[in-house]
This record gives sequence, C-alpha cells and structure tokens, in this order.
Amino acid sequence: MFKQFLNTITLLGLSMGACIALAAEPYTVREYSIPTTVTLGGTVVPYKEVTFSAQLSGRVERLAGEEGAGFAKDTVLVALNNNELLAQRRSAIAQMMNADATLRNANVQYNRELWSPNSPTQAPGGMGMPNMFDQFFTKPASDFFGQSSSFLDRQADLHRYGTQTEQARNALLQAQSQIEQIDAKLRDTVSKAPFEGVITKKFIEVGDTVQPGQALLQFADTKYLQIVVDVPARLVASLSVGVRVPARLDVANQVIEARVAQIFPTADPQRHTVTVKFDLPISTRTGPGQYAQVEIQDLTIPPQTLAIIPKTALVWRGSLPGVYVLERERRALRLVRIGREMDAQNVSILSGLKAGDTIELSPIPGTTSGWVSAPTETHQ
Repeated sequence: MFKQFLNTITLLGLSMGACIALAAEPYTVREYSIPTTVTLGGTVVPYKEVTFSAQLSGRVERLAGEEGAGFAKDTVLVALNNNELLAQRRSAIAQMMNADATLRNANVQYNRELWSPNSPTQAPGGMGMPNMFDQFFTKPASDFFGQSSSFLDRQADLHRYGTQTEQARNALLQAQSQIEQIDAKLRDTVSKAPFEGVITKKFIEVGDTVQPGQALLQFADTKYLQIVVDVPARLVASLSVGVRVPARLDVANQVIEARVAQIFPTADPQRHTVTVKFDLPISTRTGPGQYAQVEIQDLTIPPQTLAIIPKTALVWRGSLPGVYVLERERRALRLVRIGREMDAQNVSILSGLKAGDTIELSPIPGTTSGWVSAPTETHQ
C-alpha cells in the first residue's frame, strides 16, 4: 500500500516534503509598524499595606494568627496586657466622683451666700441673737463711721464661693480628661485590621514585652496587587492614568495587561526617575515582593517595521529557531531571529522573513525540508 502511494507521488512529479507541505496550513507573512518599547523591571506590592507598631510598653497577650492568615476589617490582630491601665482608670473615676461632689457642695454654698447672706446658721456656736445684733446695730454703725463696707464684704464672700465653684469644676474636668487619656491608651493596647487582608509578616510572639515604636506586624490587602516601577523621566510622557501596558510576571512567565494607576508628581533628583504604579487584574497568580516587568513605549525613537508570525509556525532545531518557507513545490527550513513576544500567540521576527513570504502555520512534527526520495523496498 505504501509503495503504491509513493509510485503515485512519483507519477505526479511531487516529493514527499511537498505533500506534507500541502497538508500544512499556509500563512502569508505580514509586516507591521511596531512602536519601540523599553522593558523595565519592578516589584509586585499590595494595593494597601500597613505596619503596626507599639504605642506603649506592655506584654503581648494576644496574637491573631501567623503569616498568610486572613482577617476581616476591625478584627483584633494584636492585644497588649492592660491590667495596669484599667486600675488607673478606676482610680481616675474615683477622683472624678470626688470632684463632682466638691462641685455640687461649692454650688450649694454659693447659692446660700447669694440668697441668704450672713444667716444665723453661719454664726459660730449657733449664736443667733448676737449675730442679729451685729446685723442690725454693729455693722450699720461701722459702715456709718467708715470703718467697714457691708457691700464690699458681700461681694468678697460671693467671689470666694464662686472661686471655690470654679476650682471644683476644673478639678472635675481634669479628672474627666485623665479618664479620656487612659481610654486612649487602652485603645492603643489593641491593633485592629483597618481593612480586609492578611498578615504578611510578624515581628513578635505572645508573651513578648514590647516598647513604644517597636514593630508588631505587617498587614496587607493582597486581593488587589500593583507593580511599582521607577520609570525614566523621558518615558513618562507616554503614560497616563488608565493606559494599559504589557506586563510579564516572574511566576510562570505569564504576560498580562497592567493598567496605570498612579504617577508620582515628582522625580527622583538623583536617579531622574518617576515612580509609577500599575494595577494588576484581580486573581493574578503572583504575590507581593515578586519580580515583574512592564513594557513602556519610547516616543523618542521612531517605530520599527517588523514581520509578525504566530508562535505555532516556529520550529526549533536545538536552540535555533526557524520556519518552513513554501517556495513553489518545495519547502525549506529557514533560520530566523526572534524579537519580542507581541502577545500570547504572536512573535516578531527581526530577520529571516519579509512581507509576502508563505510559511507553514503548524508544521507536522518530525518532518524534514527539501526533496525526499522514496525509501528502498526491503525483501524478505
């Protein structure tokens, strides 16, 4: 059967390679104007990240979890021992109650002096008659001869009681302020999640004693990720918020689209670069701290005209790439120089092909180029 197939091919004047070429799908090479791009390296970072630090000294009493553990917003992540602060608060509450009692007493004394000055109850030993004698005879006579002034004495007494009232009110406010200060410290003994996220790094364990300013843990929102890149100032002109650029992640060497999220307003005076953040699609398979690359168009260099072919047309001979070019009834393997990947399906060719060349889109594995002679028949 196979011998008859070869004889038929020979009669038609075709080679085995040509028949295989006819079975493959042809593709006509086209050239495109490709903007010149620059590949820059960056780092994947969380969209939001915070570092909790101790605001006061104390012993770590509670730690929510380990690295990678996720928590909802307002979850207590770290708690310090607060027994001493609670005791101080109880003492401050007692001081506030004493100050409140003193204030109420001062108000009563002031009102009594205002509405019932020099009452018999104020006389020492309850001496009502001598006090009344003084009110009706002694003081008027003293005022008449200029030895005293009942009006000034009354104003002085009212001022004294008013001063006592103000002092009592200030003592109450001071006690209330002390309670507010203690409450603020009590709030500082716990660190709550400001948003939904995961613990990315912890610096303490339960039982550790921390000091003010000491780092406790890092908490980040890893659901939304970004790439931070230091872009040369000359390339920033091609970027604006919302522009999409190709990005290559270190994980599985995947190529995706990243969106410009933020362009910092100032450049680094020493490196002359501008920090730019690019948003990654949700559920991208990568993590904070990993390496990534972005391609940014360089407007200062004219575009290049390059041939672009599908990746399926490439044939590898060792480390050398090539394509099968169809020329009349024969096929030939031509070495090419590969440029950069345009997307997941296409690649640019720097040399070896030109517009109008016809190539095999999906070469059959194991085939050879050129004319193929019929195999010699084996007799048994």
